[in-house]
Amino acid sequence: MKTFLGIGLGPIQTGIFLLGASKGGFDRIVVADVDKSLVKALRADKGFITINVARKDTVNQEKIPNVEIYNPMENGDLEKLVSIAAEADEMATALPGVKFFANIAPWLKQGFEKAPARHRLIYTAENNNHAAELLNEAIGGSFPNTHYLNTVVGKMSGIIPASECAKRNLQPLSPSSDRGHLVEEFNRILISSCPGIGERKTQGLIVKNDLLPFEEAKLYGHNAIHMLLGLHASENKIAFMHELARHQEIVEIGRRAFIDESGKALCKKWKGVDELFTEKGFRDYAEDLLIRMVNPFLTDSVERVCRDFERKLGWDDRIIGTMRVVVSQGFNPTELSKGASFAAKRLFGPDICEVRKGFEKLWPTPWTGKHENVLEMILSSK
Repeated sequence: MKTFLGIGLGPIQTGIFLLGASKGGFDRIVVADVDKSLVKALRADKGFITINVARKDTVNQEKIPNVEIYNPMENGDLEKLVSIAAEADEMATALPGVKFFANIAPWLKQGFEKAPARHRLIYTAENNNHAAELLNEAIGGSFPNTHYLNTVVGKMSGIIPASECAKRNLQPLSPSSDRGHLVEEFNRILISSCPGIGERKTQGLIVKNDLLPFEEAKLYGHNAIHMLLGLHASENKIAFMHELARHQEIVEIGRRAFIDESGKALCKKWKGVDELFTEKGFRDYAEDLLIRMVNPFLTDSVERVCRDFERKLGWDDRIIGTMRVVVSQGFNPTELSKGASFAAKRLFGPDICEVRKGFEKLWPTPWTGKHENVLEMILSSK
């Protein structure tokens, strides 16, 4: 019997891993989630999940039947999850951030200790380049055939309230659920490699021997430009990303930043690794994403794209991290600096001294000339 365990029931879990597990023919699909209303709804509906898939010209649905769900905060459910973790062949974590690994590591370790030699694949989808290593560290122990894998999830998605689902002719996650999941049809999910990876059953996952270049293309390309477009949309009082299709002057800003700033830097840094890191390969990647970012069937809100400024202005994150890569390769992050300036004013206010204090607190110490250089580009951006 083949078992799949998903931890965290968001749209990345359902739209990639549960769907991939269902299509891969697992005998048992299980989810762990702490949301009591979600657990109650899915149980009431006999574990039948529906997800909405946004294509270029329509939205349709995919069905995932017979999903079991347990809440690790409930003692009875926790005991079952420990046993399931022991027998699971493949797992996927799709949590809001790697800090939540501290919550799941104890019971996962208990499960692994019941079958320490079992071959396991664990896909980590927390949008962190080192999520796999961090989960491995959090769990610890000696499990020689347990393999933690990083992922590059270039798939846009969102949670839609049930009331909004009804207005937009979308299906809720299950008939009793208070929300729906909407994901785009794009499904080239990259994962790192390990012994036995060729025997995986989860569908839609593409193995790369060296994932780091593609992780940087996602974070410093896709994520950075998505955020940049969102910042310009917010400055222009635009509510939804698809409305940018009527503002080609903003899309062109994104295109310049994507191709001439992020693209040139990443192609120079990772030259020869893959066709993606060629002038044509990266231009094609950028043009495809610029279309996908304004897909009207995703109805992605600008507010969602621009949320969590403190994280997204972090030293290694999408805006500042991309600026640093561009500078390191000898190019000038003109458009990215303007975006960072918008975000800094939103987070810290218009006063230059407050912006400086904010970044001094936000970025890692000690403060160096590199910090000063990036800050000066932001402060002097027009």
